[in-house]
Amino acid sequence: MYANFEMEMKPVMSETKAEKFFRSMKDKTIAFIGLGVTNNDTVRLFLKKGLNVTVCDKKSIEEAGAIAEEFKASGAKLAFGENYLETACGCDVIFRAPGVYYNIPELKAAREAGRVVTSEMEVFFELCPCKIYAITGTDGKTTTTTIISEILERSGKKVHKGGNIGRALLPIIEDINENDAAVVELSSFQLISMRKSPDCALITNIYPDHLNVHSSMQEYIDAKANIIAHQNAFSKTVLNADNEDTALLKGLVRGKLNWFSRQKKPDRGAFLDEEGWLCYYEDRVTERIINKDDIRIPGMHNVENYLAAIAMLYGEVSVSAISETAKEFGGVEHRIEFVRELDGVKYYNDSIATSPVSVIAGLNSFGRRIIVIAGGSDKKLDYYQLAEPINKFVKVLVLLGQTADKIEEAVKSYPGYDMDQCRIIRVQTMEEAVNAARMSAEAGDVVSLSPASASFDMYKNFEERGKHYKSIVNALE
Repeated sequence: MYANFEMEMKPVMSETKAEKFFRSMKDKTIAFIGLGVTNNDTVRLFLKKGLNVTVCDKKSIEEAGAIAEEFKASGAKLAFGENYLETACGCDVIFRAPGVYYNIPELKAAREAGRVVTSEMEVFFELCPCKIYAITGTDGKTTTTTIISEILERSGKKVHKGGNIGRALLPIIEDINENDAAVVELSSFQLISMRKSPDCALITNIYPDHLNVHSSMQEYIDAKANIIAHQNAFSKTVLNADNEDTALLKGLVRGKLNWFSRQKKPDRGAFLDEEGWLCYYEDRVTERIINKDDIRIPGMHNVENYLAAIAMLYGEVSVSAISETAKEFGGVEHRIEFVRELDGVKYYNDSIATSPVSVIAGLNSFGRRIIVIAGGSDKKLDYYQLAEPINKFVKVLVLLGQTADKIEEAVKSYPGYDMDQCRIIRVQTMEEAVNAARMSAEAGDVVSLSPASASFDMYKNFEERGKHYKSIVNALE
């Protein structure tokens, strides 16, 4: 009797959201569409949980290689090749990779048929037990995400950084505690289907991008706006006061709105004063944080990135945590990343600059004429905005890839174009591009890979492109 009594009185631990979720998936058929960073680790977790998983991809099994064999050996069903979407859309729950457009006809039909169409990041937002800081924007989001992570870590937080920045977070959901911080970079492809917003949301800027995928510029803006559209009254939103399309989203804000601006002092938020200090202003009190000349990573675009981070974190972290990070943080890989100096020539990797706007920011960082390697796959962007800055800041332009013709046409259309001041060289491969840049360079010059284009005509992603470029540069003798 006493044993039974003790059994009845023993406290029962309540399930976490994650535990409830995985239990609810036990009797479901689950499809993952698309191999890659986002889905691969999530598939591994679901297989470890003993769930009924089918991995679907347009590649053949032979093209997928070792990862397909790994999943098959772990118990996954495989649907590769021509009919992969048909198989996926017959499952109860469908996880799409960010690269799989949410509004393709097959996924629309699946939703209409009552299938669950979701993503790793959507489920992560539902299950995450800690505060989420999320960042999106056309440019600057990777660096700003990393800066915010660095500041929070310096402040003593255990930080889980991921999302579009190259790491899926759902696979580590059971390792995250309520006192931790999740810092998440989100792309428009992730946000387009999101119906939950973070505790703290930041939009760095909005410019035309990915118009080869999104049906319109408005759809692109609407996708970005999802980061704040579902916040509650206790949330924080940070917007760029200097960017029109971003500033216009203020009507969606329900909680506290902080601005950041390089051009003016906002009603509340972070700004750059006339003496070059990054400041925070609220309730008629201005506090100086750090002077722009003390920020380790160069460029006014990085001043903006720090202003955004200040607007996001002021009041939650010490001013010293912000200023010390700014003085010590050396930047992210593939964003104006110094590779090496050879024969007096400095080589930089800016492979993450996949749009004209991000390339312009990079060119302004050097403040002189440099040698640029540009071109890649076409996102249906306006390259004419590159005409003036390239004519002003580029002495040799090495072009390759699908967008080479468009970039050359834009540069030559500039009224002040002078072929002797901005020489254009056409090549077919990255090896040829680096060699052409080297042959054109003299001691004291700068060479930068600044593509202004996506990478998919030649590479899987901008990271692979940047690593290939660096390997070529580091092999130069």
